[in-house]
Amino acid sequence: MGYLGGFLVTLKQRGRKNRNTLEYAKDEGGKREKPVRLHGRHVLNRYEDGMEKCIGCELCAGVCPAKCIYVRGADNSPTAPVSPGERYGFVYEINYLRCIHCDLCVEACPTEAITESKLFEFSFTNRADAIYTKAELVVDDQGLPQQLPWEDWSDIDKVAGNSSAWVRATAPGGDRDFVGRVGWSGELGFGVKAPEQGQTAPAPTPARGGGHDPHDSHGSHGGHH
Repeated sequence: MGYLGGFLVTLKQRGRKNRNTLEYAKDEGGKREKPVRLHGRHVLNRYEDGMEKCIGCELCAGVCPAKCIYVRGADNSPTAPVSPGERYGFVYEINYLRCIHCDLCVEACPTEAITESKLFEFSFTNRADAIYTKAELVVDDQGLPQQLPWEDWSDIDKVAGNSSAWVRATAPGGDRDFVGRVGWSGELGFGVKAPEQGQTAPAPTPARGGGHDPHDSHGSHGGHH
């Protein structure tokens, strides 16, 4: 067709109204709903009484494939503890120049301290700004982390009203018959996640009068050779 034919295709589209195009962040509804399990900016949550959930165990840093998390724990003061445990996260840093938002840090955390929010619209003008510190990650009394100048929070009402969409990898205690019990405590963070209704399909009801095992995947075709 040649390069002139390519220009012809472009000219044919001029004047046609594209109903699927939205002016991002300008038109009403320009920002679409975030996916349920979007992995965005991290937050460090606290308990409802204000205590920090992070215990400085460094498991998140150990599991991180990009080595972007730096944690150092310290002993809690007997008179003014920061967390309910013996230790707390004294230093907590995330380098977003390395972070791949894989969510493995969230999975590894034993106290559900770190979660990923749906905030993802942020960029940096220098390398130092890309390193988020504990002061910028820990949520305040309203359940929000510190807003930095380069972050777009124009839809924060929608984002903060939902959970960070973390999904527990296994049922509490390893029980396969998970029935939707809340497996996490209340928190000061991006919402309290509602329980999910079953991670495994319900067991089939045995047929009356038959000796067939419903869990036998071979069924009637599983005879001996």
